[in-house]
Amino acid sequence: MMRFLERHLGKFWLTIVYAFLYLPLVFMIVFSFNSTRQDARFTGFSLRWYEALFNDNRIIEGFWTSLKVATTVGVLSATLATFAAFVLVRYRKFFGRTLFSGMVSAPLVMPEVIIGLSLLLLFVGSQNLFGWPQRGLMTIIIGHTLLGMAFAVVVIQSRLQDMNRSLEEAAMDLGARPHQVFFLVTLPNISQAILAAFLLSFTLSFDDVVIAEFLSGPGVNTLPQVIYGYARRGINPTIYAAATLLILTVTVIVVSYAVWVARSTRKRAREIAAAERQELKALG
Repeated sequence: MMRFLERHLGKFWLTIVYAFLYLPLVFMIVFSFNSTRQDARFTGFSLRWYEALFNDNRIIEGFWTSLKVATTVGVLSATLATFAAFVLVRYRKFFGRTLFSGMVSAPLVMPEVIIGLSLLLLFVGSQNLFGWPQRGLMTIIIGHTLLGMAFAVVVIQSRLQDMNRSLEEAAMDLGARPHQVFFLVTLPNISQAILAAFLLSFTLSFDDVVIAEFLSGPGVNTLPQVIYGYARRGINPTIYAAATLLILTVTVIVVSYAVWVARSTRKRAREIAAAERQELKALG
């Protein structure tokens, strides 16, 4: 009996954890096809809530707003994080490095409600003094970029630390200038990390509701804000349908990215092996 427990206890515990995490999603997907508004009993299969979803202008507008914000935030966060991570990894000593590193990492440990409130006070004060910016799409993008950049720096920084510096040194020995080394050698080698940082920042922005609640203006609502507003007024199966489509989309993107990374890794391994064989043949 003890041997059986030792052999299967880990699997049993892992099954419980996965069930706890994913069974609620399964139930939500099932009830998005329910024929009535009942949330405790499945009364029959129907697509009426998906039809209602595509006829709901608030959800559709919120989706496009979230998509625009998240895409912009992903690009800005990945770009800024690339340069910040490069400075932190390649330049170990410069004036203000500790302060810079701390400021970049601060949003990781700061509660989102504090970030949202502080940015709200900043934008209100700036608007009173200069008349800019008006709360809306731009202020949400700024707030989400602040949060997304902190996470993106961690991803890109870890890849830069593992990168073989001899590649950059070889390029400089062959006459490449620093900016050429960065764009022709460093950037291609960390491209997967940059893409991962983009996807992480995109997801954080698309999912965020706390910062968006503080920084959004009249007539500007992201999809999480719309869903949160519906959920506060009671059960609406249209939300289940929207969440199901989001889960499907995220699953497709994650699986596609994993397949792309696996193929790229295998291709790089084949290229390295071929180069080593050619080098051995040339030496022999």
